[in-house]
Amino acid sequence: MENTTENRDWYIFDASGVILGRLSTQIADLLRGKNKVNFRPNQDAGDFVVVINADKFVLTGKKFDQKRYYKHTGYLGNLKTDTVSELMAKHPGEVLRRSVLGMLPHNKLQDKFIARLKVYASADHPHKNAKFKNI
Repeated sequence: MENTTENRDWYIFDASGVILGRLSTQIADLLRGKNKVNFRPNQDAGDFVVVINADKFVLTGKKFDQKRYYKHTGYLGNLKTDTVSELMAKHPGEVLRRSVLGMLPHNKLQDKFIARLKVYASADHPHKNAKFKNI
């Protein structure tokens, strides 16, 4: 039983004032479809999630200045690091997307799950026609 686009629900989250980790776990569960009765870990039955105000989440402690994201370019000595504040200045929704990505299973379905996550830094989004469900 394959879950098509017509069977998927739409959820909207306002990230202003919400702790990043708590928001990310809720989003990851909805993207996987763990809230449905027909959940199977090897099938994609998740829903669409729209996050607005993605640059207004809250981090506890000193994570905003001390947490680092690493990437390597592939060349010798080219390990690039960014703090949360630097990454938020460049790409406001990337911190939230990476947080959710880390909570999803690292398998073939991960790309399908993360493709249904729509992150916007402001309250404006192009999904006005979707019928959103409340949690």
